[in-house]
Amino acid sequence: MILVIDVGNTNTVMGVYDGEKLFANWRISTSGERTSDETGLDILQLFKYHNINVKDIEDVIISSVVPQVMYALELAIQKYLKHKPLVVDYKTKTGINILYDKPKDVGADRIVNAVAALAIYGGPIIVVDFGTATTFCAIDKDANYIGGVICAGIKISMDALFARAAKLPRVELARPDKIIGSNTVESMQSGAIYGFAGQVDYIISKMREEMGGNVKVIATGGLANLIIQESKTIVEVNRKLTLEGLRLIYDINKKDSSIGGR
Repeated sequence: MILVIDVGNTNTVMGVYDGEKLFANWRISTSGERTSDETGLDILQLFKYHNINVKDIEDVIISSVVPQVMYALELAIQKYLKHKPLVVDYKTKTGINILYDKPKDVGADRIVNAVAALAIYGGPIIVVDFGTATTFCAIDKDANYIGGVICAGIKISMDALFARAAKLPRVELARPDKIIGSNTVESMQSGAIYGFAGQVDYIISKMREEMGGNVKVIATGGLANLIIQESKTIVEVNRKLTLEGLRLIYDINKKDSSIGGR
């Protein structure tokens, strides 16, 4: 079994793979305040809930966009799981050729998503990740990561609206029945859901033009299901895309002696 971990700005997603099968997965809040002991014990508790023996964990692989949590996380894994994790970055062997002007600027989560999308669906493909930020990644048929788009995420935008507009309340992110809201809450929900769906479709249409036309579009991330109902361009949501990408990158690198436990 291998433990895969994706550290996002808001949530950290973890999964345990038994071969190619995702045996268990969890989503917890990302916190820079947890010590290595707290982090290690949290992981052990999750293992216990699913009857996973820590001795069965052969290796660990991590992608992260939150540098401040990495010291405690890596220390926890070494102390409680007895492995030195492989941490994905732009230099990791992935089979993807990053054509960004500065490859080191590409977030590890975007690299991992690109690897999984290309392996599962083929290229050319656009991956839309609805996280703290909404990101669009373009990968061509030759496994080149050619670039992308980064927008403020839905929650960030709604939080900013609540914080900066004195009379607007904090509202639940839910799809209203109609676009013309009958009250303030419905109006804000409409702006969030339909507004972001329109943004997504416009950006994807322009990306497709630049990529030459017929391009698949896959979405992932915690809020993807809210938007896909209204999007005309997203054809599928794969909530496990990042975890699958981590497993695939591990498989590519597992013979590398730099991976802990090998």
